[in-house]
Amino acid sequence: MGRLIQLSAYPLSPAFARWDPQIEGEVLDGLAALPGVAALEVPWIDGIHPHDSEWFLQNVPAIGLAVTPLPWIMRRVGAYAGYGIAAAGDDGRSTAIADLRRVAADVAEITARSAARVVTVALHTAPRGTADAEALARSLGEISEWDWSGAQLIIEHCDAHVPGQTPEKGFLSLQGEIEAIRASGAEVGLWMNWGRSAIELRDPDAVAGQIAVAAESGLLVGLSLSGASDREGSYSGPWIDAHHPFASIDPDAASLLTDGRVRAAVQAAGDTPWLGVKVSRRPDAVTSDVVLRVAERHLEALRTVEGTTGGRRPSR
Repeated sequence: MGRLIQLSAYPLSPAFARWDPQIEGEVLDGLAALPGVAALEVPWIDGIHPHDSEWFLQNVPAIGLAVTPLPWIMRRVGAYAGYGIAAAGDDGRSTAIADLRRVAADVAEITARSAARVVTVALHTAPRGTADAEALARSLGEISEWDWSGAQLIIEHCDAHVPGQTPEKGFLSLQGEIEAIRASGAEVGLWMNWGRSAIELRDPDAVAGQIAVAAESGLLVGLSLSGASDREGSYSGPWIDAHHPFASIDPDAASLLTDGRVRAAVQAAGDTPWLGVKVSRRPDAVTSDVVLRVAERHLEALRTVEGTTGGRRPSR
């Protein structure tokens, strides 16, 4: 039995930025039908769906969902620098916790009213540059007591604050996150993202070492294969979290995520149960057929590199 495979739906969907329910339906159904895919990552942006929550509840396929509020968190951080569950200030921390209460309520609604089941909910250790491990531990102790409708809570490690370096996220260090989880006693796992670690470390060959640290902690739940670039290109400028594709899939993307680095990352992750693929469509890819082929090619490449034979879907 292979590992569980998660595909991130929103960077692939042309309907994420410009709403088109037909394309969104084709993309979600098509991704869910790909061999071995056990879950789709979907965003929480002030609600269940960024355009039409009722449509989503009626049309999401019967598959596991990984809910990430990170796009919303980045909006909040942009408006209020003290915002985050790792904020030392009570106001910023309580505001972030209140938002997560809304996420928990929406997870319950998805569970009750859709064919899907939420399998993971991601937490992120804002604020930028001032995240505090002790504050995070207090937040985790509180958040983990809520009813999450059976979903597993994970901290998705983003690029940490590095003095003298312009961050994308600039959140808490991996070691701080590990310490906070342990101090809280909460049942919270870790999730790594190759591209975000590369942005933090500025060295693509050092990423596997950071993933190994997460694995050795015993807390690692999953690893997302998502690229990054150190130069200007068709997807973004240097060290931007634009979910670059594998270098072998789109050589023009200037992606640092080569097949060799995919292999090293997967090996470093050990026996983590989840592997994710989080890549963006090309800017000119606007049809569901093209998007689904991009996802399919990445899954084929991952299986070739990692030797997976497919995942299993969580039971409802």
